[in-house]
Amino acid sequence: MDARTRRVELTRAAEELVRRLAGTHGPVMFHQSGGCCDGSAPMCYPRGEFRVGASDVLLGHVAGDCPFWMSADQYAYWSHTHLTVDVVAGRGSGFSLEAPEGVRFLLRSRLFTDGELRSIEAEPPLPTGEDPAA
Repeated sequence: MDARTRRVELTRAAEELVRRLAGTHGPVMFHQSGGCCDGSAPMCYPRGEFRVGASDVLLGHVAGDCPFWMSADQYAYWSHTHLTVDVVAGRGSGFSLEAPEGVRFLLRSRLFTDGELRSIEAEPPLPTGEDPAA
């Protein structure tokens, strides 16, 4: 996925937190579902403890090899945006690994530029949870 247009990145603070969480919990992953409340925040889980669905979309990897997945329904809304995962003070979901730290992950977004959109149109579809290599 290296040659693809980057769809998701981390702020420096979020990357430091992800690395710290991975140091404590082992490899981690993100999943962004739809919904309200904490379902609208990116959730960080130990890799292998959250099972992605066949229609979940792999947006890319952050902090090295940390996969960032998004539900297909949510992707339909966010497919035209570049996402930046940030971390802010406050309590998020009790299921996401950062919750005991007194912080929470959140998404910041911007629309892709026309050039980025042209590049994306020329790229193959993103892998899904149905793809064995994903």
